[in-house]
Amino acid sequence: MAPRTRSVLIRLSLGLVLAASFIAHAMHWIELPLINRLENIGYDALVLMRADGSAPSEKVVILDIDEKSLAAPELGRWPWSRDKMSELVEGVFEHYQAAVLAFDVVFPEPDKSSGLDSMNQLAEGVLKDNVAFIEALKKLSPELDFDGRFEETIAARPIVLGYYFSEDSRAGKIGGLPASVLLAEDMKDFQTAFPAWRGYGGNLDRFAAAALVGGHFNPVVDIDGLVRRVPTLVAYEDEYYESLALAAARMYWSITDNPQGGALRLQPIEPLGPTKESGGLLEFLRVGTRVLPIDPASNILVPFREFGQSFSYVSMIDVLQRKVPIEQLRGKVLLVGTTAPGLVDLRATPLSGIYPGVEIHANVLASLIEPDRQPLMHRPSWVMALELLATSLGALVLAILLPWLAPGVSTIVFVLVASAAAAGQYWLWHQGLVFHGATLFAAAVMIYSWNMAYGFFVEAQAKRQFTDLFGQYVPPELVEKMAENPERYDMSGQRKELTVLFSDVRGFTSISEKLSPSELAAYINEYLTEMSLVIRQEGGTLDKYIGDAIMAFWGAPVDEPRHAQNGIKAALRMRDQIKVLGGRFRERNWPELAIGVGLSTGDMTVGDMGSKVRKAYTVMGDAVNLGSRLEGLTKQYGAYCLVPLATKEACPDLVFREMDSVRVKGKAEPVKIFEPVCFVSDANDIVYQELARWHEAIALMRQQQWDQALEVLAALVSMYGEEYRVQILREKIVGLKHHPPGANWDGVTNFETK
Repeated sequence: MAPRTRSVLIRLSLGLVLAASFIAHAMHWIELPLINRLENIGYDALVLMRADGSAPSEKVVILDIDEKSLAAPELGRWPWSRDKMSELVEGVFEHYQAAVLAFDVVFPEPDKSSGLDSMNQLAEGVLKDNVAFIEALKKLSPELDFDGRFEETIAARPIVLGYYFSEDSRAGKIGGLPASVLLAEDMKDFQTAFPAWRGYGGNLDRFAAAALVGGHFNPVVDIDGLVRRVPTLVAYEDEYYESLALAAARMYWSITDNPQGGALRLQPIEPLGPTKESGGLLEFLRVGTRVLPIDPASNILVPFREFGQSFSYVSMIDVLQRKVPIEQLRGKVLLVGTTAPGLVDLRATPLSGIYPGVEIHANVLASLIEPDRQPLMHRPSWVMALELLATSLGALVLAILLPWLAPGVSTIVFVLVASAAAAGQYWLWHQGLVFHGATLFAAAVMIYSWNMAYGFFVEAQAKRQFTDLFGQYVPPELVEKMAENPERYDMSGQRKELTVLFSDVRGFTSISEKLSPSELAAYINEYLTEMSLVIRQEGGTLDKYIGDAIMAFWGAPVDEPRHAQNGIKAALRMRDQIKVLGGRFRERNWPELAIGVGLSTGDMTVGDMGSKVRKAYTVMGDAVNLGSRLEGLTKQYGAYCLVPLATKEACPDLVFREMDSVRVKGKAEPVKIFEPVCFVSDANDIVYQELARWHEAIALMRQQQWDQALEVLAALVSMYGEEYRVQILREKIVGLKHHPPGANWDGVTNFETK
């Protein structure tokens, strides 16, 4: 199995395992606590964003049992005497004309603050024969029966008494419960998820019987300790009891929907789901004509408003003392609760770790009766199905695609999927729907991280091996490019058009005789280093050093369509660098440095070649042999560099000097050879004039017009000076003049040695 295929299969396998885990979480087969935490974080961020600057309530006011009220002599510490509570209730309705009064407190014990119980004991004991005492007690009893007065006060008024349920069976059953709003029979056709409650703490039976309705004030505390939901219904012993907020809203709707007055008829509650067939999921409650979104446990997501800015808090002592403007409470739904820390009704919510419990109910109540100011959010079954679909598709797409993609493309795909999850959650939120994109987001992060980690820790090792393999031949920047897709490159033999370069130091034998071994090593090392750097900078692949000779090629292993031009550019830069090296060497009294360079372009076999003992990444073929032959001919023509016609034709941006037509050893066909002069962009009129004279002399020589050719060369020397190549051409023409080649001469020079 190829390394690339093996790598993909490993990444794909674990990616699919990760995807399956997140899909199983979305299907609720397994529970991933971290994902639940991420979902809560995302949800809380949206809650905070929605609450910031939200519209304050115009219909809900909180009557606060605050520190100010507890410190007032008229009231004192909690619980207050029932006569004061009766006075407060009467004032709320008689003086302030409130619409509904709901208590987020419970009255579980009788009030003994009047002393009536003690006097009754005296009347039944030591003073039972005291007729005057007994008669006076009979007259005072109605006034001293604070509980009786409170019972009468709350009866027939739109009051909601609060109570609570407990999961602890040891809590027992305290007080009385109000009438239930639904029976088990009403829920038989629906799929529900109500928690089990084992006890309750209610009001005195007489209060529970006197009040029109009661509502529980149990919030749902999530595993992280925060309150995000309130159950509208609670199941207890096959009956269902409504929440404080829902009871108050029902009371308010019954009043406002019947402005003519008359008997108060509370709007009925009816469970609704997607179907009424067996197993239908409970998703809504119908209250009269209104439909409320809930989950299968009947929870309403608390529509939090801006903390401390959305509800009017009125101190209870100010209400008692009639210091509150009537307009502030008239027609409002009033919630009695406490912000006093000592009464321990503070909760942790997404908005604050210290949040009054009464304001939680106020948020729900306000959205029930003022839905246009802060509508209720909903998480219906189809949104949960959408979560599962999105998570499944997104996770599987990432698990399958990322192993095949490059890191850059993988990052783009990951960002798109993660952004889609966040954007989808954000958009649906503004449609009033709660979509948890955290599962898909976490799946994207984990699958992406796995692929990136594998690429970094495992494939990085393969790339290092790859770099080590090619780094000794190929320039580092090309190795980096190759390492991005190493599967595209290998060292197996293949046929390609390439350009090869051979260079050799002229007179190296005499140089070595003039230098000590250490100096010779420094001499050749510095030369090879500088030349190798030039070759690498021009994208060449270093093949080998053969003593003082260098072999390099262009076009492999990385494809380069301009391989011929890059090779010649390297040769010209090597010429310039030789001049710089020559200056350094002269300063050290080292022998003069000169080299010859031969290049050849053509089809070659390139790959890892050699024996079982040693192999090398190299090139072979006729074009390679020709490059070596041309390097050897440079000294024959006084040229720095020689190239064949194929190389010249591949470099239209360069200016060339035609040197000859030769037949090298081992080849029957003649080869035209040229010397690269410079780039067209660097050429001037003098260069073109000199070349014109040179090419004229060459043409005359081939026409066997020896004297005319010599005259052109003489003019060339007079104009541009004597050069070694001119001297060699003159000697060649003179030799041909004295030993004419004959009428059938084809103008080709034959070489029988390498």
